[in-house]
Amino acid sequence: MKGSVAAIVLLLLAMEAASTPARATAATPGAATPGAAAPAPGAVADTLSFEFADPSGAPAGWRVWMPPMRWDPGAPHGGRAAARIDRDSTSADDFSAFSREIPADFAGDTLELRGWLRTENVRGFAGLWLREDGRGGSVQFDNMEERHIAGTSPWTEYRVALPLESRARSIVFGGLLVGTGTAWMDEMRLLVDGKPIAEAPRVVRTPPGAETDHEFDAGSRLTERELLDARVENLALLGKVWGFLKVHHPRVAAGALNWDYELFRILPAVAKARTRDAAARAMVRWIDRVGMPPPCRPCATLSDSAVIAPSIGWIHSTSRLTRDLSTRLERIYRDRSTGDDAYYASLTGLSNPDFSNENGYKALDAPDAGYRLLALFRFWNVIEYWFPDRDLLREPWDGVLAEFIPKLLHAADRDAYRLAMIDLVVRIRDGHANVWNAIDVRPPRGGCRLPVALRPVGDRYVVGAFADSVRGPASRFRIGDVIRALDGAPLDSAAAAWAPHYAASNEPTRRREISRWATQGPCGACRVSVEREDGVHEILAQRDSSRTMNGRAGSTHDLPGPAFRRLADDVAYLKLSAVRAADAASYVQQAAGTRCFVIDIRNYPSEFVVFALGQHLVATPTPFVRFTRADLANPGAFFGMGPVVIEPAAPHYEGKIVILVDEATQSSAEYTSMAFRAVPGAIVVGSTTAGADGNVSTLRLPGGLGAAMSGLGVFYPDHTPTQQVGIVPDLVVHPTVEGIRAGHDEVLEAALKLALDREVRVPSAP
Repeated sequence: MKGSVAAIVLLLLAMEAASTPARATAATPGAATPGAAAPAPGAVADTLSFEFADPSGAPAGWRVWMPPMRWDPGAPHGGRAAARIDRDSTSADDFSAFSREIPADFAGDTLELRGWLRTENVRGFAGLWLREDGRGGSVQFDNMEERHIAGTSPWTEYRVALPLESRARSIVFGGLLVGTGTAWMDEMRLLVDGKPIAEAPRVVRTPPGAETDHEFDAGSRLTERELLDARVENLALLGKVWGFLKVHHPRVAAGALNWDYELFRILPAVAKARTRDAAARAMVRWIDRVGMPPPCRPCATLSDSAVIAPSIGWIHSTSRLTRDLSTRLERIYRDRSTGDDAYYASLTGLSNPDFSNENGYKALDAPDAGYRLLALFRFWNVIEYWFPDRDLLREPWDGVLAEFIPKLLHAADRDAYRLAMIDLVVRIRDGHANVWNAIDVRPPRGGCRLPVALRPVGDRYVVGAFADSVRGPASRFRIGDVIRALDGAPLDSAAAAWAPHYAASNEPTRRREISRWATQGPCGACRVSVEREDGVHEILAQRDSSRTMNGRAGSTHDLPGPAFRRLADDVAYLKLSAVRAADAASYVQQAAGTRCFVIDIRNYPSEFVVFALGQHLVATPTPFVRFTRADLANPGAFFGMGPVVIEPAAPHYEGKIVILVDEATQSSAEYTSMAFRAVPGAIVVGSTTAGADGNVSTLRLPGGLGAAMSGLGVFYPDHTPTQQVGIVPDLVVHPTVEGIRAGHDEVLEAALKLALDREVRVPSAP
């Protein structure tokens, strides 16, 4: 995930997925004052107009998220008025946006949103945004974040283009402003293949069974007592059979049935079964009602090159399943689906699995017992069939399924359910994995925090930065303070108790995540015990709203200041948290003549520069990474892909490459580290990285929860894994409490001493 903006995107997706379009009222021709009626719905072009205002003073016919957004007749690009968003430091949340929604009842290859945009003193970014939604949520999305439209700019026309997905059922579009400043949007247009959307050929889609079966929309009609009385091993077997049929049975995979609701239909019979055989017989009758698939032509085959084979040996176990059930599953596997899957697909160009067709049942804020089991079965089977690092699981995955059945059934309220799902996700040991819109239920709970950012140093949590530039220093905390206790509770003991609720690929990353939340709690006074050079001190500090704090403070450990500089005549330095891909050649030209080029990746790259910068660091074609990807015709199988290569280009840097990493280095940062490490003679200095590389796949769960996981397996060219391991430095250097107090960047200093064979003292970030 990419910081707060990624959370914004997820929030937009979650809100809009269950929204309905704002309703336009009849038009009054020529009206152009606040309170005037909007045009009647008709041509799509009418939905893009800002010519009319509603009684609130906002452009009529548009849905507004996190106002203020208003109708502005004073500065349009064309026509009578434009849409205007104003934000300052007192504005709620992190962004404001507006949207419209139309049905995706047209065909074509490319969907495009065009519009004019003007900005004034924007800190953050402004943009148009366009999204295509399928049955379960977003299937394509772009909000122009990567274009960095900020500052003050004149009216400029921008374009957002997406492939038009056949899975799309609705189109949502609008404008947004992240951060502060003012942005105007005007004269938006929707086009298909370059022509007005009204000219696109219309299509009539036949809804699959998942869209026409509404029997359990209001609830599963299953109770905790009914399911708690069931045999756990029978429910666990049903979860496996249900997931197996979902990915293998051609009729189920095609979406002919609402497979979630079929689970609710079979659950009562399995719950009542007192023996294994009785449960198996109920499943056989259920499969027979669904129908056996016709003989396959052609049949799916499993390649010998698969690096991970499907884990389906259990379907052959007659002692576990009974012969009748085993025989049916074997035949379904033989005649399994090889075509498009209604639930799972591969993201074009990325190759990680796409679960966007799953229904998140957002309206069920506190899912009942049946829906809670559905959440468990859905996530468990996603890991079973689509998780590229399934072979790295530290415990039998079947055992986790059986363990969490009673946990989910006992999680009878909203918060208990959310925490149980977080605990389930934690068990896959993946730093990309979490239930991102439910992390507020993790301990410690509360809407406020202290004005400091902590950093783990060994087994201690240290003040590494201030989360508020005024309240932080005024709070009597000092950089380098070791937090011993909060309100009398030892922090090390509390952190150990919180750890099972924090997802991470390795322990350094888990401690990093805990450090980011450790001071969270109720608003008001907090007694803090801190350790300094001269002993232990007590501070009475104030917890204030987390919304007023800098959530990114202390999250990177690079140097303050510009992206590129020379630290000495023979040392060039580049931090990727502020890097620009377009300036890659310029950085190398400025570094010419130095002995070493320090590339600081103790951060998250502001732009993707693997190839833009990497091409200037290698002298010959250089492979640096391999991937594994899911085999859609053989769920549960993963095959290897050839190495990715960096091709050289001028100008070429001739000196030594030094790469700095630590626990802040995750995902794209780790991928970038792998690329630059492949440069002959390059050295990596610092500490083990997060071990969460590869693209992220998201999954909706009942109750509107949004889970995520790594979607690609990532390996060095020699097949050495990175997941859970991270990027292991050539020279391991950990910052010390003493170094943090003194303001020294010990990692950078050690790297320079190794590269130059001399001491170079460099101040660290404040």
